[in-house]
Amino acid sequence: MTHRNALLAIHFGALMFGLAGIFGKLAESSPLIITLVRAGFAVIALLLAAKFLQSNGALPNGRQRAGLLLGGLLLGGHWLTFFMAVKIAGVGIATLGFASFPAFTLLLEGLLFRERTRPVEFGMVALVCAGLLLVTPHFDLANESTLGLLYGILSGLMFALLSLLNRAVTRGVDPVQAALWQNGIILVCLLPFTWASLPAVPAIDWVWLGLLGVLCTGLAHSLFVASLKVLNARTASVIFALEPVYGIAFAWWLFNEQPTLRMLIGGALIILASVITSRLKAPAAKNEATPLASPQPASERQ
Repeated sequence: MTHRNALLAIHFGALMFGLAGIFGKLAESSPLIITLVRAGFAVIALLLAAKFLQSNGALPNGRQRAGLLLGGLLLGGHWLTFFMAVKIAGVGIATLGFASFPAFTLLLEGLLFRERTRPVEFGMVALVCAGLLLVTPHFDLANESTLGLLYGILSGLMFALLSLLNRAVTRGVDPVQAALWQNGIILVCLLPFTWASLPAVPAIDWVWLGLLGVLCTGLAHSLFVASLKVLNARTASVIFALEPVYGIAFAWWLFNEQPTLRMLIGGALIILASVITSRLKAPAAKNEATPLASPQPASERQ
């Protein structure tokens, strides 16, 4: 893969991650069903990707398998709360709530890994908080948009925990294999509770959820992994910070979710903090700290 093709691949991957909320809103099914079916299609896509990319990393040991199990639960919770936010408040607010994850990552990294948090990093956390305050429609939990934003923020928290968990336990594990394990865990955990509802899923939802699992999970993740063979992790992370931009733009176009001026300013602050944060981290640390050995935004971002 040439440098130009790698840039195109990672931009397309960021676009695919950004479309996750769009497909989630188009589907009429519940967030639980969306999470299950997304994982199912992702497993199929990742199996094909593993063969195509000739993934040959070491098999996870016992400690890593336990970490991947916990990671699968965090990934499932991240997806579930994100799609709850989408259903309640719309794609734009859900995406911006999730985009707060760099702030959680910085704070938790210092707490869990006892790494010194620099003043500039606290500044980035403050920038994200300021952005979220501007994005918040009303400071009232009875307001659906505010409740949806909180679910989006919770999704970002679980994404940050997933990132740090993968940093700690998946070193040496092939990233596609790690993604396959974690998506498989979601499938195994949710299927007993949802299989009876699958026959009632509308036919069109299978199309949207198939695209969600194949394009926004399997393909997007594989493009990221392939592009990292050419690009450094910092470049990849900056490009993936554009994911909320793609999500909000498509939601505006397709669902007429026109952002307010406060939302645009708040979103700009959050995205700016994400870009600066990605430039602050050391390349190796950033690469290890990405979910499913990927960056999320997206994702497995959404």
